[in-house]
Amino acid sequence: MKILITGAQGQLGTELRHLLDGRGISYRATDAKDLDITDEAAVNQYVKEYQPDVIYHCAAYTAVDKAEDEAKALNQLVNVDGTRNLAKAAAAVDATLVYISTDYVFDGDSKEIYTVDDQPAPRNEYGRAKYEGEQEVQKYVKKYYIIRTSWVFGEYGRNFVYTMLNLAKTHKELTVVDDQYGRPSWTKTLAEFMTFAVDHHLNYGIYHLSNDNSCNWYEFASAILADKDVTVKPVSSAEYPQKAWRPRHSILDLSKTKATGFEIPTWQNALKEFMQIVDK
Repeated sequence: MKILITGAQGQLGTELRHLLDGRGISYRATDAKDLDITDEAAVNQYVKEYQPDVIYHCAAYTAVDKAEDEAKALNQLVNVDGTRNLAKAAAAVDATLVYISTDYVFDGDSKEIYTVDDQPAPRNEYGRAKYEGEQEVQKYVKKYYIIRTSWVFGEYGRNFVYTMLNLAKTHKELTVVDDQYGRPSWTKTLAEFMTFAVDHHLNYGIYHLSNDNSCNWYEFASAILADKDVTVKPVSSAEYPQKAWRPRHSILDLSKTKATGFEIPTWQNALKEFMQIVDK
């Protein structure tokens, strides 16, 4: 099986590479310097020449606040146009496309958990672009897995866990919002499910994958800093305004993913294992 990874130097792409390396599985890894996914002709030529069986599309623009204004065009270019280019190229060679999406496709107004069949209603530019990316995949590709995830953290990139750990080195007190609820997602768990879907020939379609159990950001921060000499205090979203809208309640329903037999660790256990790696 020939595998192509986009965004291979990013947080998720790096995790996926290490996972495949550990299994002795070969792949073609690309980043922006190797393959500009916003260049349709370049994507078509690259995919046509390599003829992958599977494309793990990890490339994305993820600066949520900048996507609202200064990087709005780049957000559109990478997350929508780039995804369309890959979708069309994948279809041309009959490759399976694995596309990573986000809980931000939902507005977060519902008090219920969001199922794979709930209608997206994004309220920020990043969520809008990722949802349009979903639509491009569905429009062009027959063999696809759209995997929505949330609150991603991992060893190989900038994320909330590292931010909290770094702030704790220079602050005695931190304030974190306690009215936004979701599910943290370890890149290791996400990468494992991406390959699980392909290897087990799951039915094509949309899946939700995060670690199990839910929390708010304050609870997550408190767990991260449990053994650090710092006080974490809760604040409301109104007290901590951000440029881009954040869903207040974007807990993803994991039942479809669990029904496949894939075992999902709780976020507490995932964080504990992750912290053991970080502390080495």
